[in-house]
Amino acid sequence: MGRDTTGQYDRARLRRRSFLTAASASTVGAVAVTGCLGRGRSPNTVVMTADSGVAGIIHSDGDEPSVQQALWDAGLDEDIRVEIQTVVSDSASRMQTAQSALEAGRAPPDIHMMDSGWTVPFILRNQTVNLTAELSNDVLERVNDQYLDAILRTARDPQSGDLHGLPFFPDLGFTLYREDLIENAGYDTNNWPSEPPSWEEFSAAVHDARDQAGLNYGFTTQAAAYEGLSCCTFNEVMTSWGGAYFGGVDNLFTAGDRPITVDEERCIDAIRMMRSFIEGEEQHTMDGYAQICPSAIVQWTEQQSLNPFANGAAVSNRNWSYAIAETGTEDVFGENLGVTTRPYAVSRQEAKYDGTGGTIAALGGWNLAVSPFSERQEQALQVLEAFATEEVMLTVFELGGYLPPNLDLVAEASPDEVGPVARYGDVVQRASENAVPRPATDLWPEQSALIYQPVNAAYRGERSPEVAMSDLAAELEQSEAEVETNGN
Repeated sequence: MGRDTTGQYDRARLRRRSFLTAASASTVGAVAVTGCLGRGRSPNTVVMTADSGVAGIIHSDGDEPSVQQALWDAGLDEDIRVEIQTVVSDSASRMQTAQSALEAGRAPPDIHMMDSGWTVPFILRNQTVNLTAELSNDVLERVNDQYLDAILRTARDPQSGDLHGLPFFPDLGFTLYREDLIENAGYDTNNWPSEPPSWEEFSAAVHDARDQAGLNYGFTTQAAAYEGLSCCTFNEVMTSWGGAYFGGVDNLFTAGDRPITVDEERCIDAIRMMRSFIEGEEQHTMDGYAQICPSAIVQWTEQQSLNPFANGAAVSNRNWSYAIAETGTEDVFGENLGVTTRPYAVSRQEAKYDGTGGTIAALGGWNLAVSPFSERQEQALQVLEAFATEEVMLTVFELGGYLPPNLDLVAEASPDEVGPVARYGDVVQRASENAVPRPATDLWPEQSALIYQPVNAAYRGERSPEVAMSDLAAELEQSEAEVETNGN
């Protein structure tokens, strides 16, 4: 995949200021440095993994702003310098890279940037430093009190509750739409940011806006057979119907003794609706839902689904905060860009399981974990403490478009300083309040593949929704049973 599944993207073109147009040059510099990492580096050089998007904002040329300078300004010893080991943006490949290094006891890297979906397995294998035992009390207090709780849970030991990863940035799923086109089609979107429409209303509005404007596409999203389908886009749709993988949200962080609920009617209805969006009135669809999605979404990930929308060929797109930053500028859609969380089919009151029903935003994001094999642990911990300051979080937000883990900073920020995302601060806050994590247990990397394959097959019409979810339930039952058998 060209991009990973949880909001970590190559955002070189999203820089907020013109003097950052040369950021790709600094990225190249960071890549070049990594060729000799570990050989002859100074005692205070800390190596951190990141993709090219993050690499491009860590360092800069001359007097241009950078995250490195922000770290120093926040109190990091000026002898300590962060170097980037550039890795691919694909989340699954990055997990394998981290696993290879940690299983071999190899360092550098000193800091691993870990997907919020697979940090827990590394914690349970004792391959991360316990930050609760190592960070200063004031930093821990600030993190525990101010950071988004949903992403903090992905960075904690599920048994002890100790923090083993510092959230670098969360990400949240958003529904982007052309306010001008939908209102021209006769629909009122004034309340959509605060009260997202039902899926029926949404599909009707997008269908009519597409046809009236003569566009090729209505709604574009990600439905390829990859991590992003299981963790995020299907998770959102299923939850908005009141469905769940393992019952309520309390079952998301402990594997083994939990119910398997993917074969229940709400989950099956979610797939039927998506089939209606893709195929219209065909087999395994539902009445009342307009055809609004191109069939190509079954092969699309983030950027592939964004391109038609950003180019003006689609009415709406489901994506992450980077897409707001990219399409909300004055030279694209400006204030004609509308942003909300997901439409819904079942209210929270009607839903059977806690944390399901109503509008939903999938939780993505990345954590920073210190390698227990690092010879620079003290310096790496100082880097993490600097990352936990407001100054650095805002710099990362401004230069890269990455949401700060303290989301109160978004509401306080000015669009003139950090770009279009700040214009939608209320929606960001609402998304955080309705965030649904993936089941971030040590089984998730295996279970994710078990999920996205049958869901994608059902979207494509190769399996009926009932058969796909029945098969999935059986596979998840077996996966969970192995945990109990092994005593994990």
